[in-house]
Amino acid sequence: MLKKTMLASLLLASLSLPAAAATKSNSAPSDSAVKTAKYAATTYRKDVVDTLAKLVSYNTVADKAVPSDKNPVHIAFKEALKLEAQRLGLDYTDHGWTVVIGLGNGSERVGVITHGDVQPVNPSKWKKSPFVLDRTSEPGKLLARGAEDDKGPIATALYAMKAIKDKGLPLSKRIELYVYMGEESDWAPLVEFLKTHQPPQVNITLDAEYPAVTAEKGYGTVAVTVPKAAAVAAPAGEPYVAEFGGGFFGSQIPEDANAVIANATPEIEKAVRARGAKQEGMQYSFSWQDSTLSIKAKGVSAHSSKPEDGVNAVSMLADALAVRPWANTVAGGVVNFLNEMVGTGIYGEKFGSIAYRDSFMGPMSFAPTVIKQREDGIEVSINMRRPQGKSNEQLTKEVNEALAQWQARRLPLANVTVRISDPWVQKSAPQLPILMNVFSYFTGMKNPQPVSVGGGTNSRLFPGAVSFGPAMPGKVYTGHSEHEFITEKQLLLNLQMYTAVLVELAK
Repeated sequence: MLKKTMLASLLLASLSLPAAAATKSNSAPSDSAVKTAKYAATTYRKDVVDTLAKLVSYNTVADKAVPSDKNPVHIAFKEALKLEAQRLGLDYTDHGWTVVIGLGNGSERVGVITHGDVQPVNPSKWKKSPFVLDRTSEPGKLLARGAEDDKGPIATALYAMKAIKDKGLPLSKRIELYVYMGEESDWAPLVEFLKTHQPPQVNITLDAEYPAVTAEKGYGTVAVTVPKAAAVAAPAGEPYVAEFGGGFFGSQIPEDANAVIANATPEIEKAVRARGAKQEGMQYSFSWQDSTLSIKAKGVSAHSSKPEDGVNAVSMLADALAVRPWANTVAGGVVNFLNEMVGTGIYGEKFGSIAYRDSFMGPMSFAPTVIKQREDGIEVSINMRRPQGKSNEQLTKEVNEALAQWQARRLPLANVTVRISDPWVQKSAPQLPILMNVFSYFTGMKNPQPVSVGGGTNSRLFPGAVSFGPAMPGKVYTGHSEHEFITEKQLLLNLQMYTAVLVELAK
């Protein structure tokens, strides 16, 4: 799902969104919306945390060998959702990859779009199991995989609906909570589902940032392999990079990287240490075996749509090694490629002429995420989040030109893959004034405006959808990181805002 948010005054100039223009309304939410929201937070402050604990206990990472509707853990998670829905007096329908939990009747409907699957996780990096809600390690924080992305939003949506039901508010529209089980891995089943299932007329997605997201960058990948067949042989007796690797998955800024220098010298270690010490947020460890120097680098993981929130261990380690020329061995070629084509920047400034920005959506981000060992060489995978302003064809051409120029200077690459999707802009969202009014009332922020994010959500697939939270503007989004959490305070604030918004949209 998710670059820093920017004011929608720029949006009005660059996109001329009629829906955004309507957000200048500053009326407070209705009395019934406010009272029901406060009732939800007062009555269910403990229950919503307990339900979140149940939901995060299921490891709903996608299994490439088993589709979600056949995956026993996903099925068990959905059964837990069913029990929660029934306990709260809500109806429940299982469509396989998608669950719909409803309140009320009527042909007019309000959709709340979430997802129940989560990103991969490295348990060794967590103080407790990432699939047990950790309420004590960091007071005030609820730590678990999915706490923010996206099981926290599911739990709060459930209790928002429960509070509305408790109050017996007269609704003219049915409320439906959609929980899709493949948002992080495979959108195709949801696309197929929506070909025959009529989605609600009004939709909000709980999978990004506040105040509301009306534009999302396009996701892209540039992957190349430095092949064994084209690399030079290790220079006899000279220092060379024998190994280089790092990263965990494509939508995470890598926290870990490693390198091995053969025929190393104490002077090389000293130089790498000194260069690495100048990098903010990095930690390095060094070990020797005879004349072989092993280096481990640790940065800070983050969602790859917000590389500025992390410290990229892959980029930084390559930079730390830039203390001397390296022969184009396979691993040495990777280090040279990273330093010459990417560097430690996050906007693609060194990669030919690809860098650009949009006045509302911001700059394109460009960050290496996974360095993978293959039988035929080492693959470098770079994650791209690109705004409007260039066509797919132009950007692809520029990427290929930059790669061709580097190959002419250095060595041939193999398995070159360039995949670039289009950015998304929501041009018709009549619910925006309600979202802005509710957000302003409960946060005290004056004149909030829609924003753009780097991530992609299922908003793209539902009519008129915009994202509404769960992350506050200016705060680090922790989804996809190895330190994912939501604060108890934010969980309850979300519960109030979701409750008030649903009252206003469904009344």
